[in-house]
Amino acid sequence: MAQTAYSSTPQQHYHVPQPMPWPIMGSAALFLMALGATFVFNDSSGGWISIAFGFMILLYMMFRWFGDVIRESEGGKYGAREDLSFRWGMSWFILSEVMFFFGFFGALFWARVMSVPDLSSLLHNEMLWPGFKDLWPSAGPGFAEKFTPMGAWGVPAINTLLLLSSGITLTYAHWGLVNNQRGKLNLFLFLTIVLGATFLGFQIYEYGHAYSELNLKLTTGVYGSTFFMLTGFHGFHVSLGAIMLTVILIRCLSGHFKSDHHFAFEAVAWYWHFVDVVWLLLFVVVYWL
Repeated sequence: MAQTAYSSTPQQHYHVPQPMPWPIMGSAALFLMALGATFVFNDSSGGWISIAFGFMILLYMMFRWFGDVIRESEGGKYGAREDLSFRWGMSWFILSEVMFFFGFFGALFWARVMSVPDLSSLLHNEMLWPGFKDLWPSAGPGFAEKFTPMGAWGVPAINTLLLLSSGITLTYAHWGLVNNQRGKLNLFLFLTIVLGATFLGFQIYEYGHAYSELNLKLTTGVYGSTFFMLTGFHGFHVSLGAIMLTVILIRCLSGHFKSDHHFAFEAVAWYWHFVDVVWLLLFVVVYWL
């Protein structure tokens, strides 16, 4: 028998929930979204309807499944064993996200360090692609349309400051939770969400500026595709993190979590700090260098 971190009595067993429809419902939702995307890519009718229907099912499934987990947690059904399982699960999830971004950073590295120099040094390069040089940023050979790369010292620098500040406010919120200072917890958690939302607002402005003023688009060769892929997926992760933080704030305002039993808060904090680190790499590699 294991001694839990949340009770003075030994934990008798590992909590196993009753059979539920949420996993198969989530699988069906993802299938509908993938099927709809296939139709869209092939210019067939009904694709967006399938995507929307699958997305609504996915949102319903997540709302109900997470609600069940919250009720089980607040009902005292989770102890040290479940806590360890959740920590391992979140660790592997973040590792999968690391590998996800590693692939995109690898694509940027290959294009910048390998492909562009190799293509510029090919024999008879001037005959194939007149004027193409080993320079970065580059859209690649055969791309004649002019564009201006996104600079680092402007909105990207402001966004870096915003995300770094959000990491600090989230840490203060965690300290407030650990020390049973609920006012500090709620205040700094709210400030973290505001900073994340401000970051997203600036990124939307940056994209509009890139399209309208810099002629920098997703179709701007290898530079445009890697720039928008990396920054866009990072923005998507910031959006998810902000949603998760909002749910955690609502739970905090409802009196959830204890100073020694709050892994849901810690899991979201891990995720948010991961997003911060990815942005620092993006700022240096994509914007600055």
